[in-house]
Amino acid sequence: MIDSQKEQERQELHQKIWQIADNLRGAVDGWDFKSYVLVAMLYRFLSENITDAINDLQHKAGDLSFNYAELSDDQVTGEIRKYIIDSKGYFVAPSQLFANVLIEAKSNAALYSKESTGFGGRNLFNNGAGERVYLNKKLAEIFKEIERSASNTESEDDFKGLFSDFDVNSPKLGNDLEKREERLLAVLEGVASMKLRHSNNTIDAFGDAYEYLMAMYASSAGKSGGEFFTPQEVSELLAKIATAGQDKINKAYDPACGSGSLLLKVKSEAEKTLTSGVVGGFFGQEINLMTFNMCRINMILHGVPYNRFNIENGDTLLEPKHWDDEPFDVIVSNPPYSIKWKGDDDVTLINDVRFSPAGVLAPKSKADLAFVMHSLAWLSEKGTAAIVCFPGVLYRGGAEQKIRKYMVTNNRVDAVIQLPSNLFYGTSIATCILVLKKNKLNDSILFVDASREFVKVTNNNKLTPKNISRIADSVVSRADVDHFARLVPFDEVVENDYNLSVSTYVEQPDTREKIDIVKLNAEIKEIVAREQVLRDAIDKIIAEIEGSATA
Repeated sequence: MIDSQKEQERQELHQKIWQIADNLRGAVDGWDFKSYVLVAMLYRFLSENITDAINDLQHKAGDLSFNYAELSDDQVTGEIRKYIIDSKGYFVAPSQLFANVLIEAKSNAALYSKESTGFGGRNLFNNGAGERVYLNKKLAEIFKEIERSASNTESEDDFKGLFSDFDVNSPKLGNDLEKREERLLAVLEGVASMKLRHSNNTIDAFGDAYEYLMAMYASSAGKSGGEFFTPQEVSELLAKIATAGQDKINKAYDPACGSGSLLLKVKSEAEKTLTSGVVGGFFGQEINLMTFNMCRINMILHGVPYNRFNIENGDTLLEPKHWDDEPFDVIVSNPPYSIKWKGDDDVTLINDVRFSPAGVLAPKSKADLAFVMHSLAWLSEKGTAAIVCFPGVLYRGGAEQKIRKYMVTNNRVDAVIQLPSNLFYGTSIATCILVLKKNKLNDSILFVDASREFVKVTNNNKLTPKNISRIADSVVSRADVDHFARLVPFDEVVENDYNLSVSTYVEQPDTREKIDIVKLNAEIKEIVAREQVLRDAIDKIIAEIEGSATA
């Protein structure tokens, strides 16, 4: 019953998002569409979150009729403002709340659609001199005020630039103010129609809408989509592997966090298996500014308080931002595949404590193992790292082989999992998962061939819950299973020159048709015998014909 209710709620939510897309079709698409909807959702979430907090405070004090949204801005005391900023990290004045702005925007649209009626009643967008203030300008002012409210507070870094992807003056919204007004209002109305805070909801509606929008964009964005979005099923698998067996998780980290989906799956998994969840919070770094903003929005929409996440913008390999926060008990990551980096062009990097243990740097043209070494360096002694890798890092020679040798010799590689092909948006490559630990009980390495663990969905392959459970359980049990999993001794890996390709150690099933030679020979013998009978019969007939002709 619950599952069917969840699916129905999701379908309704997704239909609303498609409806907004249809309303804006031909004007705003792709990344821009997603950004406008997500930021509008964030604006609504922040407005409703702060309204609920203040209302709850007043209701508990005995004023059950109190409604923050009905106050004028000058009725809000400095004490309330300070309380909200301290607890929520930001502030929104009553007149700036999503619901109030939407009411006034709709009223404005009606007023100004009738040229002869002039102004009337309370009008938020009238600047007092009878001049119209358009919605795009009003929203820009509100977003600036929300960010400004967090200035010089503990939450400043979490809100600074948060609304920068919502370009209210973009010509993509329309070439004139009227068009922009119309389309911005359509976005706000669409977001307002979503059942995001329904009391009977069984889903995290804000979070689900975010993930659906990310998937919508990633599926149409080609290769670039996969760079910042990891499919939910892969995220869930990584989270299960990284959290398994841990009785307490202090901090979780993703060095290439993209939109934050991996960290949030860790949050979900930890809350299901541990009463305390992730006690020390969530940390991540993302080099792309837009995606960095999306990650912070994702954290907020999933209800992670500002003081429980620390997402930074910058190059993780060259300018890591979390030196004061490491080590981490859980590290999950899907770093970009085979990107270029400075490598040995920067002589100081070989002395970096993250890279120096291997005695060599990852190739300049392939930074994959630089991300792996960074993660390994920041992994706690009891922690687990689960990292999606390009398959080439498992078998290539040169510097990459030397890094693998370091990891294997120092007993850091716990498992290697071969995933199915075509799981990620924009690439059909069959990626793998590298599982790292510092507290292994023996020096064997588990190799899992999960290349056949999928179902086909449209143009992509997908991991089912059964697939995810089988793979994750195999990492925990470390048991040999024919054609699927094998625990390989250290010496065998050394004999194979530190090759970590799963196909080297797990035998593929023989799918060729099995032939019974004895039975086949008997059948051939029978065919030959029947053939001889036919030849004899034919010879007899020919002889009779020839005899008749002679007579």
